[in-house]
Amino acid sequence: MLNTQARSSKLDLRLTPEAKARLSSAARERHQSVSQFVLSSALERADETLADRQHFGLDAEHWSAFMAALERPPRALPRLERLLHEPTPFDPPDAA
Repeated sequence: MLNTQARSSKLDLRLTPEAKARLSSAARERHQSVSQFVLSSALERADETLADRQHFGLDAEHWSAFMAALERPPRALPRLERLLHEPTPFDPPDAA
């Protein structure tokens, strides 16, 4: 993770000794300090969490294609339909 901005904010964490040991172990595997590992891991997770909430734009042609795809009826998926109607190990015995 290359970052040219100066770091001026601080984040403090209180951890159990076990959590600190896990983070230290993982950081060593990546050849990073614990701080670098925690920061890069937290930023990756933040990006994953925010990915579907980010703005994206489409030109008119792509917008029309997107809207047409949304308006089309769903295609039949018989194997999925059958799977969704099969009993599962979590169903009560009398549900079959």
